[in-house]
Amino acid sequence: MERHIIEEARRCLQCKKPMCKEGCPVSTSIPEVIKLFLDGDIKKAGEVLFENNPLSVVCSLVCPHENQCEGRCVLGKKGNSVKISAIENYISDYYINSVNLEKEQNLNKRIAIIGAGPAGLTISFILALRGYKITIFEAHDKIGGVLRYGIPDFRLPKDILEKLKEKLIELGVKIRPNTLIGPVLTLDDLFRDGYEAIFIGTGVWNPNKLNIKGESLGHVHYAIDYLKNPDVYDLGKKVVVIGAGNVAMDVARTALRKGAKEVYIMYRKGMEDIPATKYDLDYAIIDGVKFELYKSPIEITDEGVKYVKTEKVKDENGKDKLVTMKNSEGIFYADSVIVAISQGPRANIVSNTTGLNTNQKGLLVVDNCGRTTREGVFASGDVVTGAKTVVEAVKHSKRVAEAIDMYIRGKNRC
Repeated sequence: MERHIIEEARRCLQCKKPMCKEGCPVSTSIPEVIKLFLDGDIKKAGEVLFENNPLSVVCSLVCPHENQCEGRCVLGKKGNSVKISAIENYISDYYINSVNLEKEQNLNKRIAIIGAGPAGLTISFILALRGYKITIFEAHDKIGGVLRYGIPDFRLPKDILEKLKEKLIELGVKIRPNTLIGPVLTLDDLFRDGYEAIFIGTGVWNPNKLNIKGESLGHVHYAIDYLKNPDVYDLGKKVVVIGAGNVAMDVARTALRKGAKEVYIMYRKGMEDIPATKYDLDYAIIDGVKFELYKSPIEITDEGVKYVKTEKVKDENGKDKLVTMKNSEGIFYADSVIVAISQGPRANIVSNTTGLNTNQKGLLVVDNCGRTTREGVFASGDVVTGAKTVVEAVKHSKRVAEAIDMYIRGKNRC
């Protein structure tokens, strides 16, 4: 056992009103877990974590802990907060590699899960453990969704996803890879074949465009596509990433690891406005990513990115306003350009299904329980909320799993 994990666990004050728990989107019982761990019952500690969050082993690595549990730890007010993420990961990794999961019962009820990302995996675990016959339909060749194809290996080792797959198979879950629901198999086909409820957790895989001239040139790529398989890209020596969120930082850090000599983030505002978490930004800087700030792209050319400079000014109410500076056009030379300004949903299912409503962004419309506008069809995760964190997908999906269970049992509540 790594000594620093024990030392960190011993720092926990076992607060009567744990702010760390309040800061966690899924209300993880952190003091309880740490106490069980220190008392020598790591298996029970892992069980508490898993039952609350089936993706605890993932969230312990990819959550923005500084904005959640660790950011609320009382020790952080005057010093360093307890490294809850490290403790959670140690316990969760031990548990997922040692536990034998068993169903509570065997129910002869089929549920279809479309998409094996965070939302789909969460619901699959919860409902499979309750005894439902789960089939996962995954458009890619492996499970994980954004966990596999949108988060770099240096942040989330993919052997974790293979272990989760093993546990799903132990529970009798059937997985159909490379199966795109909509164009061939439809929701009507699934209902015809005896699925009593269908869950849609297909995520957001359509990159948002800049909508500027030059976006179709051969050296221009989209972040979500690049992260699926960086090894197939030849980016050259100098790369510029347009955007400054967490995905942009992942792309920039990955490009450096894949051989680029210089990688720059181009952002229209200042360093203090960057939307990426402080953790991701700090690591990008440590890795050698550089920043071109107050520059807004207006065109992409063979040579690089044409931009105009921006600046902050005060409006009539004294608030900051971003404006374009006159006669400030320039060009930033680069071998490749990667656009990282978020992404939206694909319409494979909606365009081949009646009764599913979407909002103006193409996201599925659901109620508080994840019920779509079509009977028996539920949804959660990024396909409902847009791109969010993994733990937020888990939070909403837990509630949706309850709603599906109630629906099949004939109880129209959640």
